[in-house]
Amino acid sequence: MKARKLLRTIPMKLYALLLIVVLFSFFSNDFGLVDIQKTAIILAAGIDKSEEGFMLTAQIAVPKGTDRSQGGTSSVDVTTTGVTVSDCVSSIFGETGWVPKLVFCDLIVLGEEAASEDVIGYLNYFLRSEYMNDSCKLAVCEGKAEALIASKSALADVSSIAILNLFSDAAAKSGKVLAKTLKDFAVDYYGVSKSSYLPYIRMMEQRGSSQTGNGGSGSSDAGGEEGEIRPEVVYSAETTALFADGKMAAVLPPDETFAYSLLKGNVESGIFTAQDGEKPVTLSVLSNSGSIALDMKGAPKVKLKIGVIARLCCRGTTAPMEDVSNDNVPEAVLENAEELLKENTRKLWQTAKESGCDLFELKKALYRSSPKKYDEWKEFLLDKAEPEIVTDVRSSK
Repeated sequence: MKARKLLRTIPMKLYALLLIVVLFSFFSNDFGLVDIQKTAIILAAGIDKSEEGFMLTAQIAVPKGTDRSQGGTSSVDVTTTGVTVSDCVSSIFGETGWVPKLVFCDLIVLGEEAASEDVIGYLNYFLRSEYMNDSCKLAVCEGKAEALIASKSALADVSSIAILNLFSDAAAKSGKVLAKTLKDFAVDYYGVSKSSYLPYIRMMEQRGSSQTGNGGSGSSDAGGEEGEIRPEVVYSAETTALFADGKMAAVLPPDETFAYSLLKGNVESGIFTAQDGEKPVTLSVLSNSGSIALDMKGAPKVKLKIGVIARLCCRGTTAPMEDVSNDNVPEAVLENAEELLKENTRKLWQTAKESGCDLFELKKALYRSSPKKYDEWKEFLLDKAEPEIVTDVRSSK
């Protein structure tokens, strides 16, 4: 009751003044929206080492058009240098007049030279930014990230969109690509294992395909000058870069990348090729189970287990009609597939061991189970542990 009486005593002029203040605050902020004409919406960022310190290539979204033939997404690539990544980002505003925004940045690519150093120094700015998306994908590329970002995709208007397609859920289920986010890589780096992995991207020129440059690239070295014929490319991420202590230490080939996916139990629709005598037979993975177990009773042992339920997908040679309709996997092919996966897993273990990358997170497992034993073994656990590899491939019928 007292509150109602108080409100009745407030003059109407004060109500009007409060209303004007609220309306002014609301409309002066463009309804809370960002002015697109003054903003550089960064879709992807490439980071390279430079003489000055850092080189940042930002892929900035620009409107392509409004009619049906010209609609869609286009981009302009701006390359800047600085003594820190923050300096590089600030230079975008100085050189373009656009305020850089990272809220829509879904991809960060490290150049090969930058990845050979402690990459957290290159990622520090993005890890500190409150506007970065936790699901932002992180990758390494062959050569310079500037060239990758500014390349002309044969499959999409914007290179970063084509690259992000490599990290889709379907790609993960195939077991061919091991995606990683910026957040997860940082968690790995600061964890007890100090080891991680990133997809390693390569460009391949699309034969017989080219595109005339139209000034869309901010760097003539990476994207080509206006009027220059630029080849269209496609991208591959079936190889994987291993990191130890924040530095790229090795690169897994596709067969070892696939073996690791099987160990993690992530494969639901992948394929691999075994042998039926001397003839190739491709198997399709219907289901997959995998496990990595550390045993510290006596000398440290690691049990690596892969389980696969597969069907016969196709043969590399002509087969009789009755075989075409039969997707049952012959016993000899199953045995060969088990040996193939076992050998690939053995090579995977050796690559990780020689690089010093705790890819199998043995230190993390030991630290969680016994901090005392972790202190005892942490310096030489990777060297002393011996693998026991078990593969089990069965037919779906």
